Amino acid sequence: QVRLVESGGGVVQPGGSLRLSCVASGLNFKLYAIGWHRQAPAKQRELVAKITGGGETNYTESVKGRFTISRNNVWNTVYLQMNSLKPDDEGVYYCNTRAYGRDFWGKGTLVTVSS
Repeated sequence: QVRLVESGGGVVQPGGSLRLSCVASGLNFKLYAIGWHRQAPAKQRELVAKITGGGETNYTESVKGRFTISRNNVWNTVYLQMNSLKPDDEGVYYCNTRAYGRDFWGKGTLVTVSS
């Protein structure tokens, strides 16, 4: 069974930084793309950043230059380094992969940006 576990969320002031981690199990990790999504209250879940098994990355426009996604295939972990955080970055952050013909999601980690 594929399992994704997020961590690293918390409360940070505007302009601050956080690093999120997503640990995956139950799959040949290096073969799969992993995405970070976020969902703010009363908003739809949106893809923030994605990294392929080969390390290619893409980002939603609003986080380009501030967020960096990376992966460690030894530790089956994907990271999301978030810098210069803004109140609009608040939300629950989920990691996701598509494997064996279906989507798998973690339970999420909450990011709060507040002074």
